[in-house]
Parts: sequence; structure tokens; C-alpha cells
Amino acid sequence: MSIENATAPAVKRNGQRCKDSRKWPAGENSARVGGKGAWAHRLFLSVIAVFIGVLGLCCSAAAAPEGAGFGAFVQDLWPAARDAGVSREIFDKAVEGLSIEPGVLQRPRAQAEFTVTIPSYLSGAITSARVARGRALSAELATPLARIEERSGAPSETLLAILGVESNFGSATGAADTLRVLATLAYGGHRGAVFADEFVAALVMLKNGYVTRERLRGSWAGAMGQPQFLPSAYLKYAQSYDGERPADIWTNRLDSLASIGNFLRQSGWVAGLPAVIEVVVPRDFDYAALDHYLSQWRSLGFSRADGAALPASGAASLFQPAGAAGPAFLITENFEAIRQYNTSDAYALSVALLAERIGGRQAPIAAWPKVAALSTADCMAMQRLLAARGFYHGTIDGKLGRTSRNAVHAFQLSVGMQPADGFATKDVLERLQRGRANSE
Repeated sequence: MSIENATAPAVKRNGQRCKDSRKWPAGENSARVGGKGAWAHRLFLSVIAVFIGVLGLCCSAAAAPEGAGFGAFVQDLWPAARDAGVSREIFDKAVEGLSIEPGVLQRPRAQAEFTVTIPSYLSGAITSARVARGRALSAELATPLARIEERSGAPSETLLAILGVESNFGSATGAADTLRVLATLAYGGHRGAVFADEFVAALVMLKNGYVTRERLRGSWAGAMGQPQFLPSAYLKYAQSYDGERPADIWTNRLDSLASIGNFLRQSGWVAGLPAVIEVVVPRDFDYAALDHYLSQWRSLGFSRADGAALPASGAASLFQPAGAAGPAFLITENFEAIRQYNTSDAYALSVALLAERIGGRQAPIAAWPKVAALSTADCMAMQRLLAARGFYHGTIDGKLGRTSRNAVHAFQLSVGMQPADGFATKDVLERLQRGRANSE
């Protein structure tokens, strides 16, 4: 997500910038990696950016290159591990008896963020049971949470919301062999180099003594522990609560929360700025621009849905996940920080709204309308038509994120469609199709 209007300040484009360093953090606690973890940070962001697509597409790329067996493939990873400082002894012990995990390559082709509408996704992510558990933990862990919040700048409700969405507060961390999963994903072919690097990152964890081979367990996607960190994310962000030992993100809830806080801090979290602000859109708003300073939104007549004052400073984009008929939000730089965890607007919104609910606030206040989801084929057709008219410059993948919304908004303005809310609908698709037919 980025704020692209030239009149508004840039809200981080494509996440944090980092130095192009290929050096692994060696021989030190990952909680103290700091600048030395830049390569791991860059690797982590690249994995998140392709994560959902990789896991889907690898299903169709299960066959390895001709003549290459899995065992031979794993041994071919030794030079990269050696260059990262892993000894032959550690490598051999870690990969001993390693076999392909066929279940990984038979997983569904897409995750929910891209196959259901945002309101539907939110209804599954923000449940009454999850809200109640988050509130109970907020009370139970009030003192350590206050300490983590002070260090990271991120509200304790947001830390708990991420923990809740990622692993149901630590109860669903996964029991798959992480090395086996990562090796299988690397062997699968599509974006294999990314997962090969994650495999090496896991070996570095073993080398540095951050985790035992037996403890190296996680999800079918290679993410580990309560915060569901990939190995490169662990090397960059994992932090023990007391700061005196390697972080235990598998069984220690405070270490997990401290690590999430460190992730948000390093992803640019701005203390005191809400990630999302539900607003009331003035009836005379012309939708000419969706990105402004908060002071500009205020001058345009926008107000908070809960009656409180808008923050005094900062930039924000107008986001209406169900179109102008549904709840409206101003999303800030901190929304982008959450998206660094998972590059899905549905994910980031679910975390932000769950945090509001854990904090005892109603969210959203406005009701969700019924939304008819476009098929993937329709979404791809829309992207192609928008691209042909010069509005869309992203991948034709059927995933309607920020880039697609901006393209729809620009098209709506160009043909006088109101409200130009950037929401992709059948009407928008049909208008595009009619325009193509008229030009032929």
C-alpha cells in the first residue's frame, strides 16, 4: 500500500527500505541483530510479497527439474549454507533423513484473503470468542504488555490482535517440520530460490543456537511459532521479553508479543497514530482524490464515526472495502506497517478492527452491506481492460488490492462514475467492456 497522491506525503511504498547486504547475522542473539539483519529483512519482505501466490502456484509446479531427486536437491543447498557460516556437521545432522512433504504441494491454490470478500473474511477473523480471549489476555498480561508497548510504540491491543489472527493466541502454531516444508517448497520449482534462502535461514538459527532441531516446527507454509515468523523474520525481528536470551516464539507468549512489537517498530510504526479510523463521508464529497493529510480530510468535512476528533497530523487514504454503501476508513501509515506482516488489505483490516474490539470499542460502527464477490476471471478481465486503457500497471492476477483500487478509481473519474470509490463491481466491469466494444 502506498499513498500516491502528489499532494499528500508518502506512506511507505512497498515497505521498509534496507541495505542490499548479503551478510547473515552470525554468532549473536537474534534480538540484537539490528542493522546486520538487513539481508534477512529484505528476504523476509520479498517472501511476504509473493507468499500467497507462491504457495498456490507451487501446486502446479510440483515436479522438480528433470533428473533432480529431492535428496540431491537438498545437498545442493550446502554451498549456500556454508557461505552463511553453517558447519558441515550442523548441515548433515539437520538434513539427515529429510524427505519431501507431499501434503505441502497439495494445499489449496489460494488463501482466503483473495477468495472471499473483505466483509466475509472479517467475519471469520473477528469472532466473539477471539475478542473475549484477547480482552482476557489484555487484563492478565497488563504489566508486561505495557512494557512491550513502551518499547515498540505499538498498542498492546494490536500486538494481541496479530497474535490472535496468526495463531489464535498461540494455540495453533503448526507441527510440521519446518526444514522439510521449506525444502519441499524450494524443490517445488516456483519461487524456489526464495524458499531455499529460508531453508538456509533456518539452518542459521540452528547454528546460532536459537532453537533445537526438534523445536523447529511450524505451519505447512514454513511459518513458525505463535507469531508465525518465517526463519528470515525470526533472524531479523525475534526478541525475547527480557532481552537476555534467544526468543522462544513457540511456547513463550511474552517473547512472541515482544517479537511482534519489534516487527511493527522496525516496520515504521508511528506511536499514537491509529492504523484505521472509521469516518463519516460527507454527502457532497466528490471522490476526486483518495489520499490527503488528515488536516485536509478534516477540512473536507470528514469526521470520526465515534464522534472523537481526527488525529492532528499524519497522512491517510480513504478505504471503503465494500464500496460507498459500507463502512469508510481512513488508513494510515500504521495500516501499512501491519501489511508488512501479510500483504493483504483484508488481513490488515482484520487486525486493526480486532484490536479496536479488544480495546472495548465498537468496530466497525456502520453496517456492512451485502457484497457480491467478482469471480477471479472477472477480476482478471477487469485488470486487463484497465491496463489496456492505461490505468492499471500491476500483475494480471485477479487480486484486487491497492493498485487495482487506484486503477478503478481513476477509470471511474475518467467516465464520470459516481461515487468514484475505487470499488470493483459488475457495473465497473460492464462499463469497461462497453468501452472496449465501442472502440473496436
